[in-house]
Amino acid sequence: MNTLLFLSCLVISITNLYPATAHKVEVASDVGGTLHIEPNDNPRAGEASQAWFALTRRGGKVIPLSQCNCQLAVYAEPYAAGEPPLLEPQLEPVAAERYQGIPGAEVVFPKPGIYELQLNGKPVSGARFKPFEFKFEVTVAGGSTQNTRNLRDVNGNLAEGESQKLPTWAIALPILGFIGILVVVLRSMRGSGE
Repeated sequence: MNTLLFLSCLVISITNLYPATAHKVEVASDVGGTLHIEPNDNPRAGEASQAWFALTRRGGKVIPLSQCNCQLAVYAEPYAAGEPPLLEPQLEPVAAERYQGIPGAEVVFPKPGIYELQLNGKPVSGARFKPFEFKFEVTVAGGSTQNTRNLRDVNGNLAEGESQKLPTWAIALPILGFIGILVVVLRSMRGSGE
């Protein structure tokens, strides 16, 4: 039984080598903001990514773009205070998941590296929430090989055009671990049945 527990822990730790990414959440006074970037919170340099911001007031009421004078600015990390933004994408109302009319923008990050997305918002007349500023850190991966070969990323590191595919061993190891657990369970069932 201890062997089964050990093998289960081994398989779980191996299959979690690549952590799952989740939406990024920020809170400022009475407004919460959730950032999601398509595809799968994994933007790639030189490729269009759809960024959207689910804005909610305390209690969960959605703040659509029509009720918010919002501006988006994109900075390459690190940046100095007062430095102009690298990009200022135009926000448009989008429908995403269960949210309707929330702020969204298409962003094309020029190079791999770390960026900061700053979303500033003030209520339009009639809307009731406090002005806010959210700062989301986003890591951008290399794009297609032709876009990233021998480029330096925005942080000064040499970007390689390597693919994001899992290596063969990372696929085979969990499968072999599962087979090993199955063999141990079947043997223990046979042993207890005799």
